[in-house]
Amino acid sequence: ACTGIENIDEAITLLEQNNWDLVAAINGVIPQENGILQSEYGVETLHGPAYGPSSHSAAASSAPSSSSAFRHVVPSRQIVERQPRMLDFRVEYRDRSVDVVLEDSSTVGDIKHILENELQIPASKMLLKGWKTGDVDDSTVLKSLHLPKNNSLYVLTPDLPPPSSSHSGALQESLNQNFMLIVTHREVQREYNLNFSGSSTIQEVKRNVYDLTSIPVRHQLWEGWPSSATDDSMTLAVSGLTFPCHRLTVGRRSSPVQTREQSEEQCTDVHMVSDSDGDDFEDATEFGVDDGEMFGVASSALRKSPMMPENAENEGDALLQFTAEFSSRYGDCHPVYFIGSLEAAFQEAFYGKARDRKLLAIYLHHDESVLTNVFCSQMLCAESIVSYLSQNFITWAWDMTKEANRARFLTMCTRHFGSVVAQTIRTQKTDQFPLFLIIMGKRSSNEVLNVIQGNTTVDELMMRLMAAMEIFSAQQQEDIKDEDEREARENVKREQDEAYRISLEADRAKREAQEREMAEQFRLEQIRKEQEEEREAIRLSLEQSLPPEPKEESTESVSKLRIRTPSGEFFERRFLASSKLQVVFDFVASKGYPWEEYKLLGTFPRRDVTQLDPNKSLLEVKLYPQETLFLEAKE
Repeated sequence: ACTGIENIDEAITLLEQNNWDLVAAINGVIPQENGILQSEYGVETLHGPAYGPSSHSAAASSAPSSSSAFRHVVPSRQIVERQPRMLDFRVEYRDRSVDVVLEDSSTVGDIKHILENELQIPASKMLLKGWKTGDVDDSTVLKSLHLPKNNSLYVLTPDLPPPSSSHSGALQESLNQNFMLIVTHREVQREYNLNFSGSSTIQEVKRNVYDLTSIPVRHQLWEGWPSSATDDSMTLAVSGLTFPCHRLTVGRRSSPVQTREQSEEQCTDVHMVSDSDGDDFEDATEFGVDDGEMFGVASSALRKSPMMPENAENEGDALLQFTAEFSSRYGDCHPVYFIGSLEAAFQEAFYGKARDRKLLAIYLHHDESVLTNVFCSQMLCAESIVSYLSQNFITWAWDMTKEANRARFLTMCTRHFGSVVAQTIRTQKTDQFPLFLIIMGKRSSNEVLNVIQGNTTVDELMMRLMAAMEIFSAQQQEDIKDEDEREARENVKREQDEAYRISLEADRAKREAQEREMAEQFRLEQIRKEQEEEREAIRLSLEQSLPPEPKEESTESVSKLRIRTPSGEFFERRFLASSKLQVVFDFVASKGYPWEEYKLLGTFPRRDVTQLDPNKSLLEVKLYPQETLFLEAKE
C-alpha cells in the first residue's frame, strides 16, 4: 500500500535483507527529496544534495557510516538474481514433530520424501495438510504457493492402522487419575494442596492459583514444571508431572522499570525495531510523518482500547465489546459478528435444517500484527466481502492479542476441532495474523476448510470464500437430499402410525359395539326370562284356580269344548254349562295363551268370544253342549 510493490517475492526479499524491519524496508524504497537519489539501478541512500549519477559511488561509500534510519537496499534489477529462498516447515504427525528446511524451488513431493525417511511412512500413504490453497499435489512447486518463511503442516495416514491401543489405554488411565499439586506461594510462604484430574490443563491450574493468590496468570512466575510442559493447553496427564504428588512454586513476576525509549514506543507505536537508536526518527517530518501520525494512522488510533477484555467470563459480553471497538476503528460497514459463545455459533450455523445451514467464519484478530489495520480496513470491511459473508456465513470473532484470551481460544479450538488445528494456530506468528478460519459442519464433526492469513487481497479472499462455498454447497445438497429422504420416511411412518391408530380405534369401537350388543341381548334375555317366569307363575296360578273338570257321567249339564291352537294342535275339556266364560279364558291362559295376547274365535257363526261378557255362563253365550273354538294372536 505504501510502496506500490505488488510482487510478493520482491517484497519478502526486501524485508529479509532489512532483517524484517518494516519501517526500514519501506523507507528504503520510498524516494524522498532530501537524502534519497533514485538512480537507474534502484534506490540508494545519499547525504547532502544530489549531484546526479556521477555521485553514485561516493554516496554508496559513505552509506555505512551514516546514522540515518534509512538502510541500503539491493537494486531492484538485482532481485531477479537473488539466492534461492529457504522455507522452514514444522510437520506434525500424531505425537511427533519434524522440522524440514527446503528451497522454494523444491516440490511438495520433496517434503514427503524427507518425511518418509524421518517417519518411516511410505510417501504414497501420506496426506500432507495445512496448505493455504486447496489444489496441492506432489508436483506443486513451493514457490508457486507464495508461502511465508515459517509454515506449519500436518500428516494424515487414513490407510494406516492407528497406534496400538496399549498407549491410548495408558493415556486414558492417566487422564482419569487425580494429581495432588503442592503449590508454594513464594511471597507469603504459604502452601496449597490442590487436587486436579489428569484431564485438567496447565492453564486451568494457573487460573485456580490466581483465585487463591490474586496473582494474574500473566504475572505468575513458576518453578517446578517439567521441561515437557511447554504449553498451557497441555493436560496434566501428558505434562510429565510426578504422580501422585508434585511440588510447584509460584511468585509474582517483577515489573521492570520502563525506559524512556519504551515509553515513547508505547505512545507512538512506531518504533518497532529493538536495535534502533533514539535518533532514528528525528527526521521523520521530512518524509511527511508527523509526531502523532504514521502512514495515515492517527495518534488516536494508535492509543486504541483493547478489542476484547482479558479473562472475560462471558463470551457474549466480550463479543459485544469487540463489535463496538471494531466499529469505532473501521466504521460501520463490517461483517455482522455473532454475539454469543462459540458453541452457540455452531448451533446457529450447523444444527438447523439443511436448507438453513451456513458456513462458520472465525475471524482471529491480533492488534500487534502489522497486517491487521490493512486487512480490516481494506479487505474485511469491503462491501463485497461484507455482503458475501452476511448471505452465506455466520461470522464469529475473537481477539488473540492478550495471552489469556489466546489460551482460552486454543482450548476451545482443541475441544471442537482437535489438537492438529489448535497446533496449527498455536504455531502462527504474530505477523501472520489476522487469521480467517472457514469451518463446515460435517455430520458428527466440524471440518476446517481453509485458514486464510492476513497477507492476502480482496480478490483472493473472495475467491477462497467462494471456493469454500462451492464445497459447502455440494455437501449441503447431499444433506438436503438425505434430510428430504429422512422426512419422507418419517412421513410414511407417521401415516402408517396414523392408519394403525385409526385401525385400533375402529377395532376398539367394533369391540365396544359388540360388547354393547351382547349386553343388550343379555338384558333382553333376562327380561324375556323374567317375563316367561312371570307368565309361568300366572299360568300355574290359573291352572290351580280352575274348578275340577266334570266327569262324563255327571248329572249336571256339561259343555264340551275343543280348542285349536295357532300351531294346529287341539286340546279338549269339559265344563259345567253353568260355569262362567271367564273359566274358559283361564283354562286357555293356563295352556300359555293369555287372553290379553290371543283372541278366542267361534266357527259357526264366526265370532270373537273374547269380546263377550266373561261373567256370563257357557249356556248363555251358546257354548253348549259342545263347540269347537280356535285361538288367533291379536295384532
